[in-house]
Amino acid sequence: MSFIPLYFVIPLVSAFLIPIIGKLYKPLVWIWTLVVSFLLFLLGLYGVAFTQRVPIAVYAMGNWAPPLGIVMAFDSLSALMVLTISIIMFAVSLFSLRYIARYTGEWKFYTLLMLMTAGMMGISITGDLFNMFVFLEIAAISSYALVAFGVGPDELEASIKYMVMGEIGGLTFLLAIALIYAKTSTLNLADISMALQAVRGTTFFWMILGMLLLAFSIKAALVPFHSWLPDAHPSAPAPISSLLSSAFIKVLGIYTTARLVFNVFGLTRTTDPLFFDILLGLGLLSITFAGLTALRQKDYKRLLGFSSVSQIGYIMLGFGVGNYYGIAGALFFILAHALAKGLLFLTSGSVVHVTGTRDLDKLAGLGERMQTTAWSWRFGFSSLAGIPPLAGFFAKLFIIIGAIQAGFLWIAIVAILLSALTLGYLLKIETKVYMKQGKIEAKPAPFTMRIAMVFLVVLLVIVGLFFQQIETYLIEPAAQALLRGLEYSSMVFGSIPLTF
Repeated sequence: MSFIPLYFVIPLVSAFLIPIIGKLYKPLVWIWTLVVSFLLFLLGLYGVAFTQRVPIAVYAMGNWAPPLGIVMAFDSLSALMVLTISIIMFAVSLFSLRYIARYTGEWKFYTLLMLMTAGMMGISITGDLFNMFVFLEIAAISSYALVAFGVGPDELEASIKYMVMGEIGGLTFLLAIALIYAKTSTLNLADISMALQAVRGTTFFWMILGMLLLAFSIKAALVPFHSWLPDAHPSAPAPISSLLSSAFIKVLGIYTTARLVFNVFGLTRTTDPLFFDILLGLGLLSITFAGLTALRQKDYKRLLGFSSVSQIGYIMLGFGVGNYYGIAGALFFILAHALAKGLLFLTSGSVVHVTGTRDLDKLAGLGERMQTTAWSWRFGFSSLAGIPPLAGFFAKLFIIIGAIQAGFLWIAIVAILLSALTLGYLLKIETKVYMKQGKIEAKPAPFTMRIAMVFLVVLLVIVGLFFQQIETYLIEPAAQALLRGLEYSSMVFGSIPLTF
């Protein structure tokens, strides 16, 4: 059996087993979730090693070869995404033991968490456009329920707002799929890419691409489609906020955009500069607007929510630059931001768990009382602000180099200046919560929470110190997968399908 379907089959089957396990022996639910998430982490590492030998592998469902059957196509970009998801999933599972214990219906949380993971994994490896929509909806619907998990008025309001905006994006995506199928009579991504070249540059071509960009911009929470995210983050349990920011919006919004733009529609900056300028505009708008708004926030998690909107702009900026370093920087930023922002949201959960508040004006003095949390925060915010030698510095450096090489010196300068904005709003939490003296009653976070945070800190340092190896074995192959453009289709059809 091929390993490829295991990425979504394991969490999907686990989602159905967890309610049964919960009925038989409740403490086993968390252990099962942790074991499954660790297994996915090992599979993620194996996937990266596999793509060093095989550029792309295709798994044909039911032995039906493409384009007739549904296929899973696994390349270096897929390997990067599933590894990122699995890292954060493992940290979140570890963190959740004590955090979710205060909620009722713990098994429901873990079931939804597994469904959300299965959806993200499926999106990352599918070679079928309609399957991409199905997995997207599995992940999205699970996330709606998880945002409302506390069932308080604020949680329900945020979830409904998120659901309305999310489904506008989902329905736009579905309509685009229907139009593509009507035109091409296929749903296989590789087959679609060849069929679309016959209508390249037509009104239909650009209309479909515009619809997809709108749908995925909502999912990625890019400005001006971001309003759901700053409400969803404070309302969701902290482990879900961590997963939403670090992996969810990247898979549903960024990965989908990149895969379709480069490998299906076959766009490049050389041939389609206007479209890539739009990506640059969306990136700069998100970085600036959300960053300035974050400066005014007094809620720990809401500030981090606006920070996520701002930082997603850097990823779009890299793709907008469109050359190797820009794309490599964007992909490096996906990994670096996942580690850093996942960590920062876990620190917020640690603080809320111990103190019961997210108000920055009431949290002074935690630097001495919660030292592991405080130092985890400092590593996370240093990476996010682009301070060497942590992972975030090299991701931003690649984007800046790419901008200079592409002749966008002003974008490189603006990106450097806007890093100061990131530093400014993150220092607000540092000074108010961890540096300022106070008399707040607090004790260290539970052991499993601290282990989860330290796990991400260690990875942040490793990725930063060994950035050359990370670029060589993980980032460069993923960037080349996008830069190959329409060769994706010939590689899918030319590969030997992996079947049972």
